[in-house]
Amino acid sequence: MNIRQRLIVGALWIGVGAVMAITIEPGVPSTASEVLKLFVVLLALFIACVYLLDPWNVISRQRFH
Repeated sequence: MNIRQRLIVGALWIGVGAVMAITIEPGVPSTASEVLKLFVVLLALFIACVYLLDPWNVISRQRFH
């Protein structure tokens, strides 16, 4: 996966996190659905970081050449 593709996918995951963050009410989450929404936001941002930064060389590793 080249850098351009990684940037596009990372930006899409940031967009997913942003859209989900809009739905969260400000303050401490009090219901299970709010906690789940917060989890989805954090998961989307984690996946975006993996695509953008590739900390463990998972994305850029080419198994099949």
